[in-house]
Amino acid sequence: MSLDNLHVGINHYLVLSGILFSIGVLGVLIRKNAIVILMSIELMLNAVNLDFVAFAKFSQNIDGQVMVFFVMTIAAAEAAVGLAIAIAVYKRFQEVNISRFENLKG
Repeated sequence: MSLDNLHVGINHYLVLSGILFSIGVLGVLIRKNAIVILMSIELMLNAVNLDFVAFAKFSQNIDGQVMVFFVMTIAAAEAAVGLAIAIAVYKRFQEVNISRFENLKG
């Protein structure tokens, strides 16, 4: 088998992105630790970024790559706010379990 016949098409990128996104969704739905949930959300955002870059590459349009910068900015803001909330919960309850977030109301 020669390497000349191997071609990575857009389907390969979409399948990989779908797998990454599914792992992220499972992490959000199954886990109860806030840090793991934040990492799962980051994984889902990176899967979307992979789709944007793949479509930008195959359509010869730069709009998808520009969109990645906006998604990365949102991801950074989400991580900063999420970690600040997680630190506040940890200081009060000595653990970062999602069930403790309900006790922050009062």
